[in-house]
Amino acid sequence: MNPYPHPQDRWQVRHRRIWQLAWPLILSNLSVPLLGVVDTAILGHLPEARYLGAVAVGASILSLLFWSFGFLRMGTTSLVARACGRDDGDASRLLLAQGMVLALLISAVLLALQGWLLPLALHLMNPGNEVATLAHSYLALRLHSAPATLATYVLIGWFIGQQDTRSPLLILVVTNLLNIVLDIVLIIGLGLNSDGAALASVLAEYAGLALGLWVLRTKLKGISGRLDTGLLRHWRSYLPLLDVNRHLFVRTLCLLGAFAFFTAQGARQGELILAANAILLQLVMLSAHGLDGFAHAAEALTGKAIGARRLHQFLLACRDTTAWALAVALLMVLIYAAGAPWLPGLFTGQPEVLERVHRYYLWVCLLPLVAVWAYQLDGVFLGSGHTHAMQYTVIAAAIGVFLPLWWLTQHWGNHGLWLAFVAFNGARGLFLGGWFIALTRYRRWL
Repeated sequence: MNPYPHPQDRWQVRHRRIWQLAWPLILSNLSVPLLGVVDTAILGHLPEARYLGAVAVGASILSLLFWSFGFLRMGTTSLVARACGRDDGDASRLLLAQGMVLALLISAVLLALQGWLLPLALHLMNPGNEVATLAHSYLALRLHSAPATLATYVLIGWFIGQQDTRSPLLILVVTNLLNIVLDIVLIIGLGLNSDGAALASVLAEYAGLALGLWVLRTKLKGISGRLDTGLLRHWRSYLPLLDVNRHLFVRTLCLLGAFAFFTAQGARQGELILAANAILLQLVMLSAHGLDGFAHAAEALTGKAIGARRLHQFLLACRDTTAWALAVALLMVLIYAAGAPWLPGLFTGQPEVLERVHRYYLWVCLLPLVAVWAYQLDGVFLGSGHTHAMQYTVIAAAIGVFLPLWWLTQHWGNHGLWLAFVAFNGARGLFLGGWFIALTRYRRWL
């Protein structure tokens, strides 16, 4: 018997499910850039711009390091969602354990190599001497959060794959609220400046991991199956996870390399442009993380549909989640446009930095509508397991669009840099859209 006898009921059920998945993810995702917003706002109101510049450079390097291993979150979601579609509890438990093993191994390597890794990264970014010194101190402290950060990636990916989006909300909101409180205490109260921002993040990350493990313990009681610990000692059992993750590793490395390149080129234009771009990027990340809520919902829904081999359900999930993401992108454009007179002032009171923020603010207003297609299609391709498409399209967008356009518009200064960055995000969506049409036309999703 059909439980949804009327088409309108089916429509309502589908969209209610999307919002049940998406709203916790939107709130939890927004808590991530909110932390960056608070860091930027607190440091931006200090007397000297160099502290803000140091955190901008340091955070960019750490994003490159940590999110190079973002496959620990994304790959886990992709495989667990499909295991959930097959109702395979054994696979879900094994994927969780394997992800944790990989997270701890990668963290150990990062900490062992920090002696030459950090100086090399700062050399490539090439900030001024004072900023470089502060940034190195920030990085040396923040890198100690690697085990907690990467293990939390795995936990969040596993929860999303299980279509549990409220647990990531709890973990990320608590972590980032604690980080904000510690920011205020350590930066303003104790005067630790950029080092205070680093120490606050380290303490909050470990607290978030502890909370996540506590939530996981309760969640596992409701999951069928058992963990075969013997498989953790055999490298061949990791092949499905590694196969997905190698594409995601290259894709994420290329994507974050574009962000690092953007920050480095801003740094070469002086401390004021570096500080202004840091503020503008916080607004970019705010919109990106908000829109990613629907991309994550698409990961969970499309992954489960592919695991159950239900193509019609998969296409409905693609259409419905994208429609909502586009509507929210339009809303973000309107909010940013309306907030132009006062929003930048929340981040800094320095007139020279504010003047440059306003000069380039239009690019931030354009980005949600340009980039929403890439964010959403990333979720679709990740959930369906076609991660190779994500790898090849981001490489094509970086090499074929971002770098050539930046090179041709260097005489435009920071405007040229922003034009190249916006076009890069648009090209990612365009290339993935073409791939989506081809797979749908030739029925290759399954």
